[in-house]
Formats: sequence, C-alpha cells, structure tokens
Amino acid sequence: MNIEDVKEWYRIADTDFDSANLLNAAVRRHFEIICYHCAQAAEKYLKGYLIYNDIIPQKTHNLLFLNNICKEIDSDFENIIVECGFLNNFANEIRYPNQYVTDETLTNLAIKSVETIRNFKPILDLRNLITSTDEN
Repeated sequence: MNIEDVKEWYRIADTDFDSANLLNAAVRRHFEIICYHCAQAAEKYLKGYLIYNDIIPQKTHNLLFLNNICKEIDSDFENIIVECGFLNNFANEIRYPNQYVTDETLTNLAIKSVETIRNFKPILDLRNLITSTDEN
C-alpha cells in the first residue's frame, strides 16, 4: 500500500464533494451534475479505503459492488449500503439523456448521502491517519 496513492484518492474525492457543494450553492443549479459529483466522491472514498487495504479496485462506478468489497474487510460498511445504493443512481447514466431525472430534494439527499459516507468512521479514521502523516 502506498499512502500517497490513498491521499490522492481522498484528495480527488474531496474535490468532487467540494464541487457538488459549490454547484449546489450557485444561483443556477444543475441537479444532475451535482448528484454526479456526489457519486464520484463516494466512489473515490471507497476506492481509497480499498487501496489502503491493499486491494486494487476494478474500474467500476458501481458503489454497491465497491461497498461489498469493503464489507469483506469491515462488516460495518453494511451501515452505508443505503447511501451507496442511492448514489449509485447517479454514477454515470445520469450524464446521458433520458436516464434519470433529479430535483432539489434528491440533490440534497445526494449531498447528505456522500456526507454520511465521508464521515463514516472507517473512512474518517483513514482520513485522520493519512492527514497525520502530513504532519510528521
């Protein structure tokens, strides 16, 4: 495991999360792209966790698939399955016509879902660990 790789996955996840929040605060809100960034952030948090645990994740956007692999490491990942399933709706298809329509309510739920994943104890503990390596 290369801690620098994990840091990069989390950095990019944070960028997606920040982008979703910035776009959500805009005057003209594009709900689909906000939700897409939420799904992308969740994907990268999960992949960073897997890489930390010496698992090279497949090239997939399927959050339920990634979460299932995480559950093999830590069964507590069952606690974010609802959020992963919800965000999975926005993983890729949302960027194409007539695939999935969202609105303000669903967008706010997407942001809340990725916040839950971002603050989920195993992911938060890993964030704290990799942040502490910057201080040393």
